[in-house]
Amino acid sequence: MSNITIGRKILEQRQKKGYSIREFSKKTGLSTSLLSQIERGIANPSINALRSIAESLDIALHSLFVVDVDNETLILRKKDRKKVYRENAKHIVFDILTPEYMHSNIDILWAILNPQSETTEGYMKHDKEEFAVITKGEVYAIIEEEEHHLEVGDIIRILPRMKHKFRNKTNEHVEILFILTTSSL
Repeated sequence: MSNITIGRKILEQRQKKGYSIREFSKKTGLSTSLLSQIERGIANPSINALRSIAESLDIALHSLFVVDVDNETLILRKKDRKKVYRENAKHIVFDILTPEYMHSNIDILWAILNPQSETTEGYMKHDKEEFAVITKGEVYAIIEEEEHHLEVGDIIRILPRMKHKFRNKTNEHVEILFILTTSSL
C-alpha cells in the first residue's frame, strides 16, 4: 500500500472527525508539517507516528492499511470470461471464472473435457490445493497414476504437488468445476 493511500485515509478520517490540522497535531503530538506531508503521501511515517494517528482518530491501526474495494471489480461478466485451451484445443477448454484483477487466493475454472481425451498428455503438478467437482458426465481422475471413476456430483481433493490428470473415456463432453486454492500444507 502506498503512502498516498494511507495519507488519504488519514485525511478522510481527520476531516470526518472535524479536526483541523492544528487540533490534530496537538492530539497526536506530531507536527502540523509532518501530518500535512503524511496526508499528501510525501512522508514515510514511522509505526509510532501511525499508532499515534490511529489512536487520536479512535480507529484500529490496521485499518490504515486496508485497501478499499470497488464492488464492480468483484463481478466477472460471462461475456468477459477468458478461455484457455490445451494442446491446440484438442483436449480441453478451461473457462476462467475468477476475475483476474481480484488477485484472489482462489482460482475457479470450469472445464469442458472433450470426448475420448485427457486434460493433459502428461501429468499436471502444482503448488495449489485443488478440488474438482464433476458437473456433467463421468470421468476418471488419475492421481499419482491411480485411476478413480467419478460421476456427476462427485468431488475429489488433490493435494499440492500430486501428479494428476483427468481422462474422459466416453463419447460425450464432460464438465468439471475446478477450485484451486493456496496451499496450507
